[in-house]
Amino acid sequence: KFRMPTAENLIPIRLDIEIDGQRYKDAFTWNPNDPDSEVVSFAKRTVKDLKLPPTFMTQIAQSIQTQLAEFRSYEGQDMHIKEKIVPLKIDLRVNNTVIRDQFLWDVSNFENDPEEFARTLCEDLDIGDPEVGPAIAVAIREQLYEVATQSVSSAREARVGKKGRRGIENVTNSKTGNSALDLLKLFGSKGSVTRKRKEWYLYEPIVDILSNEEVGALDAREELSAR
Repeated sequence: KFRMPTAENLIPIRLDIEIDGQRYKDAFTWNPNDPDSEVVSFAKRTVKDLKLPPTFMTQIAQSIQTQLAEFRSYEGQDMHIKEKIVPLKIDLRVNNTVIRDQFLWDVSNFENDPEEFARTLCEDLDIGDPEVGPAIAVAIREQLYEVATQSVSSAREARVGKKGRRGIENVTNSKTGNSALDLLKLFGSKGSVTRKRKEWYLYEPIVDILSNEEVGALDAREELSAR
């Protein structure tokens, strides 16, 4: 049945709210089994801690509730994950740190923990900013969430096409699904997952530390693009 293919059934929540020229952006994980009253409490605490106008409280609560409702609409439905090993990509800027990486993830192993993976990655790469790890974990969970939701559609197609025995062969149109299919074509049935030396640079993690001036320029560009 549908759930996040991770050790803890935590879902990614992303907020981007602008009211009267003030903008609040955040991303974090949420336990869908928590009572809905926690959403309102969280919104109140956030507005108080960040000294946001009271009008933000309603918008924050509504956005979280909408995303929770979407997740819960899939609960209880069958999943059919065709590709067990999927490629995930990280391309993030958190404060002054830019990190890019790509790797393979086993979605059939429900013991995998995005938070632990992110912590280990930050330790290995000597990333000191404590906000980078949670951002990586959320990015992983967002991609796994897409895999899980697409797997529900795949299961429906399998049931519909059962008579013709073709539904189960359908490949989803998601970016993740296509990437996994490309990966399968690349390695083939007799291929090896060991990467060729000339391709190593494609898979090694990249970490850049930006100056305050570079961060300011990027922030201004993103602000202009958002408008």
